[in-house]
Amino acid sequence: MVLFYLKVKAEMANVTDLVPMNTPEDPFEFQFTVTCTKCRQQHNKPVTINTFEQYDITGSRGEASFVYRCKECKSEHSASIKTTGKALVADNNDWVRILEIDARGVDFNDFIPDGKFACVGAESGTKFTEVDLSDNEWYDYDDKAGEEVSITDIQWSVARN
Repeated sequence: MVLFYLKVKAEMANVTDLVPMNTPEDPFEFQFTVTCTKCRQQHNKPVTINTFEQYDITGSRGEASFVYRCKECKSEHSASIKTTGKALVADNNDWVRILEIDARGVDFNDFIPDGKFACVGAESGTKFTEVDLSDNEWYDYDDKAGEEVSITDIQWSVARN
């Protein structure tokens, strides 16, 4: 078992509490590139995983969020994920762990931020629920506060524990 964390840091202007939009009705699909630890073959396409779906592990009573068989060496690998409950807050230049990944036989390499995030206006409390970070930046206007809001210089890291 290898524990990975998805971490994020960014410059946030007039917003705080950045988190993935993740509900049972509309789960956030975390997208990663992965590599088999047995043969070191990188999967040819990014894989998507969410925190609500579970799949049976062959030859086990257990379940995992992600189960895949390597096309090269035919080994089956799995991973379970859960959100940490932490959010990226304004005025914090440190990395924040937003996802925990318990991986078995697979390395998680890169995160692809293709999904909706949410944040809150720092002064007004305005909720922004359609935050698209796929371009590594986001800009909007907070009508209640009467000011521009933004998230820029976004950095993602998948790190081993």
